[in-house]
Amino acid sequence: MSTPSPAAQSFPAVVGVLGGGRMGAGIAHAFLVAGAAEVIVVDVSEMAAQAAAARITKDLEASLTRGKINGELSDWTDRLTATAEVGAFARCGLVVEAVPEDMELKVESLRRAEAQLAPEAWLATNTSSLSITDLAEQLQRPERFCGLHFFNPVPASKLVEVVLAERTGAELAALSPRWVEALGKTPVVVKDAPGFASSRLGVAIGLEAIRMVEEGVAAPADIDNAMVLGYRFPIGPLALTDIVGLDVRLGIAEYLESQLGERFAPPKLMREMVARGELGKKSGKGFYDYPEA
Repeated sequence: MSTPSPAAQSFPAVVGVLGGGRMGAGIAHAFLVAGAAEVIVVDVSEMAAQAAAARITKDLEASLTRGKINGELSDWTDRLTATAEVGAFARCGLVVEAVPEDMELKVESLRRAEAQLAPEAWLATNTSSLSITDLAEQLQRPERFCGLHFFNPVPASKLVEVVLAERTGAELAALSPRWVEALGKTPVVVKDAPGFASSRLGVAIGLEAIRMVEEGVAAPADIDNAMVLGYRFPIGPLALTDIVGLDVRLGIAEYLESQLGERFAPPKLMREMVARGELGKKSGKGFYDYPEA
């Protein structure tokens, strides 16, 4: 039977995740594998919650197969609860929101979660670009709120961007990097700014790569190989855009354009691909084809 590791004592025993999609499931998996006593995932419906549970279970099975964790699958799944009832968060010491990248939806979701939490509990958002300070202003306890920007795919990624808002309290500023380290990942602490550090740089490179495809400079594979082999990127910017999702990156680019100017304007090709439903790996086609998607 798996037991919480000493490192896991850095974060609360019961952790909640709001949203059980690709990112939310990955975050839940990370806390389970790190030794959280229980992880509670809340989604919009019971059907969505059960789909999230299946997604997390699949990730756990993969971790067992690869020898990343040991024991029986039930050792891990017995500590997972998936539900549509947001009231389940009442027992959580930390909730991480992972709903789609839309300001109104984020605010509504964070307020719903915060209303269920004990006064001493912590709340975080997984937003990749939206202002943590603006989100915090919509909450009752902004000093207990920060950004925890996980990267896709969460189980394999070693980085979490810790984003501190203007009103993030000193205690949380000290705790949040320790939570990341307890997950076996490396924290990068940044102040709240449009796109933070990772999205701002990553999207800038990705948009320029798309413009190069649009202008016929080179084929997607050649552009990606230039960055992987020439600059030692672990994955090319176009392949990464497929993994993140063109629709997700389009939304981030539009937000960054509104905050930082024309250099983040989405290329015409990007808009056309999203309109055609060519969203990347999740749709089966993006800059590359994914026949098993």
